[in-house]
Amino acid sequence: MPDIPAIELVHPLPGFPEQRRFALVQLDEGGVLCQLRSLEDPDLRFLVMPPVPFFPDYAPEVSDDVVADLEISSPDDVVVLLVLNAGESLGTTTANLMAPVLINTVTLRGSQVILDDPSLPLAAPLVA
Repeated sequence: MPDIPAIELVHPLPGFPEQRRFALVQLDEGGVLCQLRSLEDPDLRFLVMPPVPFFPDYAPEVSDDVVADLEISSPDDVVVLLVLNAGESLGTTTANLMAPVLINTVTLRGSQVILDDPSLPLAAPLVA
């Protein structure tokens, strides 16, 4: 996981229209658990993680509009993060597969993207 100090969201997160600047902060040594922290409101944080450890086949397809908004020129420049809903344990924690956060590591532009795939759950358990 690259160290990303400041991300500009091209579209605000749902419910937080004023918050557009975030930092990605690693919470563990392996970079599995991270926090998307608002630079305008330090109390606003979202628990996020890359999909690979729990959803290795997860490969969201995004529209050309998203590619243009984030100024993506190569898939290698994109970090995909899943927003977590922390439970009391790993067994009760879920990930939102329907709306990942994509960050272009070159332009530092990001956005939560709602995917057009009804088979993807809003609350996928991390462990079965």
